[in-house]
Amino acid sequence: MARADDDVEVVEGVELKHLDAELFDGAGATKRDLVEHVRALAGPLVAELHGRPLTVTRVRPGQRPFVQKNLPASAPDWVRTADVWAEASQRTVRYPLAEDARTLVWLAGQRAVELHPTVLSGEGRVTHLVLDLDPPPGAPFSAVVAAARLVERALGDAGLAAAVKTSGAKGLHVVVPVRDVAVDDAAAATRALAARAERLGPEVATTAFLLADRGGRVFVDPTRAGGGSLACCYSPRVRPGVPVSFPVPWDALDDVVPGDVTVHNAARLAAAAAPDSGDPWRDALPAAQVLPEVLVSEGQEIPVPRVAAMHEGKRRARARRDQG
Repeated sequence: MARADDDVEVVEGVELKHLDAELFDGAGATKRDLVEHVRALAGPLVAELHGRPLTVTRVRPGQRPFVQKNLPASAPDWVRTADVWAEASQRTVRYPLAEDARTLVWLAGQRAVELHPTVLSGEGRVTHLVLDLDPPPGAPFSAVVAAARLVERALGDAGLAAAVKTSGAKGLHVVVPVRDVAVDDAAAATRALAARAERLGPEVATTAFLLADRGGRVFVDPTRAGGGSLACCYSPRVRPGVPVSFPVPWDALDDVVPGDVTVHNAARLAAAAAPDSGDPWRDALPAAQVLPEVLVSEGQEIPVPRVAAMHEGKRRARARRDQG
């Protein structure tokens, strides 16, 4: 890191300030640690993020973390962008594209801790199905592992393979590479896989969108298709210790301790896990697969979770008013 003056350092051609300040309250890591993390893992991160509109979670000292989609007008003109029409807000969002180490370092300099690319390709097609396994409060990590085993069985029954990674928080992400699938078909197939996993172990897993209906079970979330985003592999998370989403071999899930992989050791662990490529996630992902039509047809019969939950919430509200 070249020094420009007493408080400015130049990294990958980017001027950065306050690198030795704590990243956020209780982080146990500095802004420098974040910069060094993304720089060391720039190759794998760019492979994950290339061509995908990026949402980030930023932090500022003494403030709550905030999500940012639109690239600030003050951003350097060399940061590539993608304009995406947002139907919900009826506006065009100018997303950043993190396609080189310089952009990753600039984002880290902005205290953009979490990196959430869309699951869509730059052409608006789905290249990965994602099942996000979200444990209930207080549940041991073994409950998430048990749910992951159900998803693995459901995928095997459908003739599909997947890779799994920690979310960097308390859950797991199961990722299924597929061949250029339309958004609606991907969403339907993901709903079908979640429902199949739930049927295999209803005492462990649930597809109930409403928290009150989950009954202490792990939520198998199928809603990442379409314009949804996901904390990518090697993305840090805004949590004490700054843990990192990290790949896990299926046969090593029982050994995972959430929070063990952080910005302090992720690059070293990645290099140890994949000495040739330095990217164990890329090595673990199976080749893109043809999506079985039966999954699409099956999923088309399952209501969209958010829509079903909205209608159910309204129904329950009416019932409470009627009883009152």
